[in-house]
Amino acid sequence: MKLKVGIVFGGFSREREISFAGGRTVYDNLNKSLFEAVPIFVDSFGNFVLLDWQYIYKGSIRDFYPPVDKLPGSSNEFQIYAESLGELKPAQQEELISSIGKKIQIADLPNLIDFAFLCLHGPYGEDGRIQGMFEYIGIPYSGSGILSSAIGINKAVQKKLMVTSGFDSPAFFSILKNDFNPEKVELLYKRTRKEIGFPCVIKPANQGSSIGVTILNTDSKEAFENALMNAFFVKTISAEEWKTVTNPTEYIRTLTDIREGVGIPLTVIIGSKKETVHHPEVLLAKFEDAFRTGAQEISLESLDSESEVLIEGFIEGKEFSCIVIRNEDFNPVALPPTEIRKGKELFDYRSKYLPGLSRKITPINLPYENIQAIRKECERLFSALNFNVYARIDGFITESGKVFSTIRIQRRE
Repeated sequence: MKLKVGIVFGGFSREREISFAGGRTVYDNLNKSLFEAVPIFVDSFGNFVLLDWQYIYKGSIRDFYPPVDKLPGSSNEFQIYAESLGELKPAQQEELISSIGKKIQIADLPNLIDFAFLCLHGPYGEDGRIQGMFEYIGIPYSGSGILSSAIGINKAVQKKLMVTSGFDSPAFFSILKNDFNPEKVELLYKRTRKEIGFPCVIKPANQGSSIGVTILNTDSKEAFENALMNAFFVKTISAEEWKTVTNPTEYIRTLTDIREGVGIPLTVIIGSKKETVHHPEVLLAKFEDAFRTGAQEISLESLDSESEVLIEGFIEGKEFSCIVIRNEDFNPVALPPTEIRKGKELFDYRSKYLPGLSRKITPINLPYENIQAIRKECERLFSALNFNVYARIDGFITESGKVFSTIRIQRRE
């Protein structure tokens, strides 16, 4: 009898497309003579869907969900995710799901699968929540457990634990969302100059794939504020800035991209008026109307904004990625580290996932002693932070041989 492997992918984080592509790879490569592959798609509303197999081979989630016949009119042909349809009632969500598969109740999962192969990325997929659900219903799953997942997703917490455990780290501090506002930018800027200096790295604490990350080379208060807003997924557009936009449709398309922009749905603030906008077409109309009628600026904040932002010193060195697994004796074993060679300074979302924008070389082009130093430090970090099964550890090694690392728990690319 074949073991039924539930491939859980999709989700509603900003990394859902990478999860979708990863799930397809697992589905294709699972040995069908030993395992029965059960594709479980998680949609924008958190529903579990037993996905009809043909949709696995669509180019992206937006190519099939929401279904074409459920899409609202869009004269500018904006592609959308299901959340842009608005706040749908359960019955409306089930109507969408019926076009691509069958909704699964959580309680029914033990009858459908024997094991869960987790391909979810980002919040809700790598932070311990989905792991906790599978623990609760008694289904074994791939990757680390609840505690290590929670540590792995939050870069700020992880940094503090690493320093406490004696690992090297650049200078850093974090900012909570509630502590960020225009009145405090000056103080934060001065603190960054004093404690960290430039260049520095400003990034969301709970996102992967370098989403929202800025390497700030310039000692500029304006650039610093823009980097913070980028990391918190908020933005202010002035009337003067809007006048310089040559293609408003493409501007809105980029602005609402969940991978590289603020994202959508979002909160729009014009003067004293605040409202939620779900569709890019509606947002474009609001921009044009507001600036035509004399508005001086429009403020935006993603409903999927960041709760904490990390500011840390920039590390000059070779970038690496190293997989650590537990062997049969439960000891961590680091595989040969891979060198990341990128075409630009930041190994961002596009560099990671678009062909030709970066190269990966295994093992890293370093002397044997340096390779062993990386492996040893990655194994030590794996144990110190109580990680399980496997983890991907990213980091840098400087010319002097000092290793700086960060754990990513579920990564398999």
